[in-house]
Amino acid sequence: MRPARVGVVGAGNIGTGVITDLVLHGIDAVVVDLSEEILRKAEEEVLKNVRFGPLLSKTLPAVTREDAARRLVLTTELKDVSSCDLIIENVTEDWDIKKGVYQKLEKAVPPEVCFGANTSCISITQIASATKRAANVVGVHFMNPVHLKPTVEVIRGFHTSDRAVDSLLQLLSRLNKEAIIVEDLPGFVSNRISHLFMNEAAFALQDGVATAEKIDLIFKKCFGHKMGPLETADLIGLDTVMRSLDVLYESFHDPKYRCCPLLRKFVHAGHLGRKTGRGFHVYPEERGGEAAARAINPAPEAARADATKRRSA
Repeated sequence: MRPARVGVVGAGNIGTGVITDLVLHGIDAVVVDLSEEILRKAEEEVLKNVRFGPLLSKTLPAVTREDAARRLVLTTELKDVSSCDLIIENVTEDWDIKKGVYQKLEKAVPPEVCFGANTSCISITQIASATKRAANVVGVHFMNPVHLKPTVEVIRGFHTSDRAVDSLLQLLSRLNKEAIIVEDLPGFVSNRISHLFMNEAAFALQDGVATAEKIDLIFKKCFGHKMGPLETADLIGLDTVMRSLDVLYESFHDPKYRCCPLLRKFVHAGHLGRKTGRGFHVYPEERGGEAAARAINPAPEAARADATKRRSA
């Protein structure tokens, strides 16, 4: 059955993109989050995306603000997704939080409804273990910004059924997205590789090899990447990148996933990337001035001196 009404649990960065994609393609979305304030912000972002999305991508249909708003149901009550054909879960990368959400969803929706677990790194098999319907849990890793990305990583857990995969693929087909199906290990393909990439770029910055601008420029100008690794981390959110690295480290017990101390320091300082206006780069909406930029991206000489000092300590 092609889903006509989708429950979206978690209206953060990725969740907002999922909601945008749904309403642009004529699918009703029941959106659940913790507070009215979060939901209002998500609605504002969705309606802004609906306005500008078709200008950024010729493949997106034009939808009026009024039509998009009519397709949205915003609620703080998880039980309100009980009428949905499919659930997309987007809560934070914290196992205890995710586990609690799935245990509540288990009681809230009919047993035949499938769960699309939108996670960066947590095993789909582990997520399915929090439910009594492991066969109905399938991984769906949307890329950011969701409504502008044509391809999705789909993950088959140990117990995931063909029916669950088909249910998700039918939704993705309505969103005009291609699915690449992979097997289940933490981080899957995309984040198992990309987070090493971003983390090592943070180490290069920490060691004073180059500024954040130069690190990103090398990958954009030498390799043709649309974004550099540090810009990508800022877009995702440094807190999300840090938590994902921690999940990978705990899952594989491999030191290559050890989170860069500078990355963790930025998170503790509240510099989370684009969503706070400051991360590895300073963004126009953040009024930090040159001093703030230098604090985050020190001059090579100062950075090298600091790195030498750390090594000799």
